Amino acid sequence: MTAGDTISYIHMDALQEISNIGLGNAATALADLLNKRVEIDVPKARFLDFEQVYALTGGIEEVVSCANLSLEGDIPGAVMFVFSEQSTFNLIDMLMGYELGTTSGLDDLGISAIAEIGNVLTGSFINAIGDMTGLNMITTVPMFAFDMLGAVLSASFAASGAWSDKILVIETLFLQNYGQIKGHFFLLPETGALDRLFEALGMPVEC
Repeated sequence: MTAGDTISYIHMDALQEISNIGLGNAATALADLLNKRVEIDVPKARFLDFEQVYALTGGIEEVVSCANLSLEGDIPGAVMFVFSEQSTFNLIDMLMGYELGTTSGLDDLGISAIAEIGNVLTGSFINAIGDMTGLNMITTVPMFAFDMLGAVLSASFAASGAWSDKILVIETLFLQNYGQIKGHFFLLPETGALDRLFEALGMPVEC
């Protein structure tokens, strides 16, 4: 199956529901980490090819932070959580209790904080999918990068194996009275892995 070509509206609705639950769990985890109330805008799930991903997130020269984890088990692939540069700085200010706008660069403490946030958000999302489907989904230790989007994604894609030709992109906005955080969650499944996800949801995809 080619992910982007044969998935119906029904299957996209299922992915949207998974996105709602998964990122709802991620928002709760972020609130616990920040010790502040965090709300979440309705996430938007869609399949995009690689060039569309670059355009969506601001272009290849846009500076971003990225937590990148390999996904093993029943749905092998890779998962990434990407924040814009400004959202990265806002997250550090929120976590450290600084006045919004204080952080303008990343030191070792900031890198550690963002890597941990990315790990928590991605882990919460994947755990929610596992709970919904009963699938065994294991994430590896995250790798963190703070660089231009083109470099970050190119390195991730180059390290990939046999991926589907489409990326599941979930765009969302975390809202907190202290500021807002725009993020993109990317799921890069190995070829055929999405079939197993939909089968677990009781809606197999016909080739």
